[in-house]
Amino acid sequence: MQPTQNPPTTVAPGVATPATVTQPGSAGQKTYQSGLTAEELAKSKNILDTITASYKKRIVGQENLKISLLVGLLTSGHVLIESVPGLAKTTAAATLAAVVQGSFHRIQCTPDLLPSDIIGTQIYDYTNATFKTQLGPVHANFVLLDEINRSSAKTQSAMLEAMQERQTTIGGTKHPLPTPFLVLATQNPIEEEGTYILPEAQMDRFLLKEIIDYPNAAEELEILNRFESGMLTQESLEKLTAVTLEDVKYMQQCTEKVYLDESIKKYIVAVVGATREPGKYISADQAKYVQFGSSPRASLAFMQVSRALAFLNNRGYVIPEDVKALRYSVLRHRIKLNFEAVADQIHPETIIDAIFSAIQTP
Repeated sequence: MQPTQNPPTTVAPGVATPATVTQPGSAGQKTYQSGLTAEELAKSKNILDTITASYKKRIVGQENLKISLLVGLLTSGHVLIESVPGLAKTTAAATLAAVVQGSFHRIQCTPDLLPSDIIGTQIYDYTNATFKTQLGPVHANFVLLDEINRSSAKTQSAMLEAMQERQTTIGGTKHPLPTPFLVLATQNPIEEEGTYILPEAQMDRFLLKEIIDYPNAAEELEILNRFESGMLTQESLEKLTAVTLEDVKYMQQCTEKVYLDESIKKYIVAVVGATREPGKYISADQAKYVQFGSSPRASLAFMQVSRALAFLNNRGYVIPEDVKALRYSVLRHRIKLNFEAVADQIHPETIIDAIFSAIQTP
């Protein structure tokens, strides 16, 4: 079982964030200035409360998944979800899309899936003797790539331009993707027959990698009751209280304005740098398991994620706990362990914890 990463504690409703706030730290008191006004925080909180309330009507538990999806929504970052089948990944993605009134497409990845099945193709129109562009299912606000590791490397590579450049190229013409655009990809860790390992370049495009575990007994009983009462039907999905895509864009703009202190930027750089030279920071017994460290995309991911977590907690500034909160999700797919680690059953989370323990918190 993977270690559990605790989401940051939500601030009490109605607590106003001042222009400057003093927080205790390991090196003494630290003053942060807020990058958002009280009005922006209040409006954003109302939008987030609506999204969260509607989401919880259909999804039981899975708190880390909810936070990862919201972080992805606020940052336009993509999320890779790993779990066994049947743990509400598709339901969660469809619910979030419905709550923000965004378009949603699900793509079932198979070994014979072609790139044109995802991005689209040109079709010859006999009536006009011309080619007509037919856009593929990737042209949606929310795209669920179910069992992405079942598609071939060629098909997986077709998603790189969409995920990184927010566009597709069909017949030499570029087609921009809608805003917001969020890819949620799933993979099954226990089924290896007919699967392809995701290339490092593809993995690095995902802002977060979330691992979902089974629900507990009380949560599973609640799932049965909700299913029996009809709360999980398509009709109930259409009745959820929703916000608009303009509300989402507003929150994304607010997230970008969240204040990130220079000391926290240096903290992020130090953590990511330690993954590249682990022998300088953690014990030799642990450092020997690391084959490759993280690229600068990890630093950018920490910056985006920490801002989003501060925003979700109704703060206009980032604190070190925002950097630590989703450390596993940011780094577990960006630290490459060697075969010795696999043989000794060493998980990336163990190395991540050791690195964070070695770097002084600002």
